[in-house]
Amino acid sequence: MKINELKNILEVMLFAHGEPLTISEMRTALTEDLSAELIYRALNELRADWENKGLALVVVADGWRFQTRAEYQTYLQRLSPERPPKYSRAVMETLAVIAYKQPVTRGDIEEIRGVTVNTQIIKTLEQREWIKTVGHREVPGRPALYVTTPQFLSDLNLRALAELPPLAELGQLVAPNPYTLDLELSSDAAE
Repeated sequence: MKINELKNILEVMLFAHGEPLTISEMRTALTEDLSAELIYRALNELRADWENKGLALVVVADGWRFQTRAEYQTYLQRLSPERPPKYSRAVMETLAVIAYKQPVTRGDIEEIRGVTVNTQIIKTLEQREWIKTVGHREVPGRPALYVTTPQFLSDLNLRALAELPPLAELGQLVAPNPYTLDLELSSDAAE
């Protein structure tokens, strides 16, 4: 298969699918057994082809996708004046604690924030698919351990947690969590 034909196929797949695609998903959909390296090269060439257009080909935590460039968002908002959901300060603080200290329990979050975490806050973040439970801490009561998801990273246009902005000004919030697991949330998205 020629590279230009591969680029056209990948472009169609990414537009038609509507959700981010990993390289392994793209390989599965292709009739020929092409290497991940060849697909990656074609994607990078395709990204360069779209360099000066209103859309951009980007890689996020859960794969490759086309998205509108930020400078054109105001035009789309005028077409569809719906406002995205607004989240309370408590929801955003809880999400920040989970993102920077994961995996954490509800008790960890309450200790850091200094207030009780409402069950609805956790439900809201789970319904949005920004957090999930990955197990339970081996202490009395076996509290659930929460981590962020690839959907969270994708919605923030990030490939990995390391791309989150530093929170040095919050001191202890960014200190290493002794319970931190080695989590790879974007395992094959960037392959």
